[in-house]
Amino acid sequence: MADGFTFAVPGDPDLPTGGYGYGRRLASELAALGLRVTPLRLPEGFPFPAEAARAEAGRLLAAVPAGETVLVDGLALGVLPEAAEAVARRGRLVALVHHPLAHETGHSAETAARLAASERAALAHADAVVATGPGTARSLVAEFGVAPGRITLAPPGTDPVPPTDRSGDGPVRLLAVGSLIPRKGHDDLIAALATLAALDWRLDIVGSAAFDPGHAADLARMIEVAGLADRIRLTGAIPAEAVAAAYRTADLFVLASRYEGWGMAYTEALAHGLPVVGTDEAVMAEAVRAAAVLVPAGDRPALAGALRDLLADPAARQAGAAAAQAAARLLPTWRGTALAVARVIGQPA
Repeated sequence: MADGFTFAVPGDPDLPTGGYGYGRRLASELAALGLRVTPLRLPEGFPFPAEAARAEAGRLLAAVPAGETVLVDGLALGVLPEAAEAVARRGRLVALVHHPLAHETGHSAETAARLAASERAALAHADAVVATGPGTARSLVAEFGVAPGRITLAPPGTDPVPPTDRSGDGPVRLLAVGSLIPRKGHDDLIAALATLAALDWRLDIVGSAAFDPGHAADLARMIEVAGLADRIRLTGAIPAEAVAAAYRTADLFVLASRYEGWGMAYTEALAHGLPVVGTDEAVMAEAVRAAAVLVPAGDRPALAGALRDLLADPAARQAGAAAAQAAARLLPTWRGTALAVARVIGQPA
């Protein structure tokens, strides 16, 4: 049985995204279980690395000691099929897949097909695959030829959060958390709220603009043109403590994602006792599906209708908060996530 493993992640592991946050917490929890976790930082730029970065990633992975178990984040692994083959030949390769690269919105058909073919080839060399959500696991079987027996489901955990008093007066405080990229559907949310200007609300959209600056600029223009600059704030990336404070001070969580492998922001909202509005394409956690108001992804009138009902009715928000608090007790824990991955690594738990 392995006493530990190498964890390969591309770019800055401290980036404030759900995927990188998952990796940080997973590494911490696995170390707490007694596993040796050897970090390996791969170059930046994935999943579209420069050739020099691709070559450097291959060299770094080739330098891992023979016989080692290597857990590689899918953001890099999916475009490194040759390196995947080399790692599997010398040791044991475990893939960590948040969602297939081709499922990111905004790709041309040609780019999506190229990413899918590359990821399919890379995953063929994996001894095991860790999927962070059931939707991802289903896609890996149906689209990428991964045998179900090779997949371990390890959804993100949550931490208990003390109840928050949300009985204050003033505008209803809405919160959306997600990078400013097309897949998160912030444009749909802005458009929906533009039809609800007669109601008293404020929205903070918390997320980095660095991954798609052009789209972030489009969102800022959209807010300005709609006359909502005094009501919608793009906070950019903020420290984890500030994100937690944003959840605590919000009255309602809404995220109009077009796709999520799991949707950590939704489960965080439940953990904080927030009523949730989401989309049926993005909410994968059964606990969230049971407690949230779900609308079809991309359906702006339906999103506006769901928000109108909650913004106009404090009792409906209170009922949503109670449902969230009940559902939060059913969410996975980070220790459970780590135990699932530890079994894949080979460490007795």
